[in-house]
Amino acid sequence: MFDPVIAPSGTLLGLLQRGRGDGTLHALTAPRAEALAALGHCVLRDPRHDWQVENRSLYYARLFLDLNGELDEIEAHLFDVEDVLDTEESRTGLALAVLGHLASYGRRDALALLRRYAATGSNWAWALDELALRDDDAGLRALAAPVLARFATDPEGEAELAAVVRDAFEPRPWRLWAEDPRASIATRVRAAQETGCFDRWQRQMSPGGPRPGWSVRAVFEWAQQGMERGAALHVPAARCLVAVAGPEDRPEIVRAAEDGTDGARCTALRYLADSDDPAALDLIERAAITGTTAVVDAAVDAFERMRSVAAVDRARGWARRPDPLGAAAGRMLACRGAAQDSELVLAALREAVRGEGPDAPTLWTLVDGTGRLGIACAAPVLRHIYRETASSHLRGRAARALAATDPSFATGFAVECLWDCEETTREIAARHAETGDARVVERLRRLAADPAEEAEVQTAVRSRIGPDLTSSIGDATAM
Repeated sequence: MFDPVIAPSGTLLGLLQRGRGDGTLHALTAPRAEALAALGHCVLRDPRHDWQVENRSLYYARLFLDLNGELDEIEAHLFDVEDVLDTEESRTGLALAVLGHLASYGRRDALALLRRYAATGSNWAWALDELALRDDDAGLRALAAPVLARFATDPEGEAELAAVVRDAFEPRPWRLWAEDPRASIATRVRAAQETGCFDRWQRQMSPGGPRPGWSVRAVFEWAQQGMERGAALHVPAARCLVAVAGPEDRPEIVRAAEDGTDGARCTALRYLADSDDPAALDLIERAAITGTTAVVDAAVDAFERMRSVAAVDRARGWARRPDPLGAAAGRMLACRGAAQDSELVLAALREAVRGEGPDAPTLWTLVDGTGRLGIACAAPVLRHIYRETASSHLRGRAARALAATDPSFATGFAVECLWDCEETTREIAARHAETGDARVVERLRRLAADPAEEAEVQTAVRSRIGPDLTSSIGDATAM
């Protein structure tokens, strides 16, 4: 996946790339051509740093509807020659998801594009999943022949087909095709379904990894073998130690945590931390100083999982350390500290923003902790993170923290959050936005009546509305 270039947060493009509610509000007041150009840029050049978890498709689809946008650019993007050369899902996934939402809103041109791409495009499986949720049976049955034609009828092709059927995200098309009146279609799909079920059964009956009766040393060796081939197995290996290790094995495990191979050391640290061993904290500190990058990461992760009072006390002493263990201590206090730790959490938050910027991974936990502890003086930093981060998930966490720390949230950011790309952020806004603003009332009405909106958001909306607004929403839904 390419690393997207994000425009400044004060520009229309930057707002839309971030999925901020202000992006929609600015686009609706900007010249239509300018707004459509910025929107098209986002849809065709996915701006998400983590495209698998961040939401944008419904956000962009709704703006397409509001701007009455045409689909010519999306069509050209999908059927460009690049589709054959670059088959990564990330190139076309967002555009296909936007088309899916547009189809659910009744755009027949979007449905036609999805059908055409499912028949001929490289990322056909994604398009088929979108159609599985929105197309009728006749439309899906028409795709059976072109989809099956992608797979050769030799053993290799049939095995590939069976794997695709087995791993399909949306099984509806394959179930329809298994009942197709054309024998050439139904026979192949049924055979693929049966093969996929047999493959799954074989994997369950032939698991890899540790077996009953393994020794502590054998578990350590298995973890090291995984590390040598680039697979981090220390977490499952630590779980295996729970089953195979007894009190008499503790000295060996402690020695491994002190100076074993990287695989053994990571496994031992995780096991000792999870069992609240009295030596765990000292061994974690030693690992943070003397270990390789892999060992340091495992030690920090093991420490953050600890729940004991002793671990929280140690975090208070480590929080000002300028190393990964100090950063982990700040996150632990954010999660499990008390009011007395507010200053340390705020210092960690400020340091993370200064040192790593508004997209630092450590901010997720620190922002949550700031809200949990109600650190009111953190509001300026939270506002900065909210405005500048490219992560819509982190922005949502900042919004939740601002709701707990910033008295101006209800009349400020909460209003724009009603148009945010993340449903969790829209839910926060629906619970806090000041209804004295006419835009808020109208937006609540639209969210309550929109069949594509998440149930949690609509529940939050209905918890805020009065009898008059309820009546209006009921009328809108009936239309």
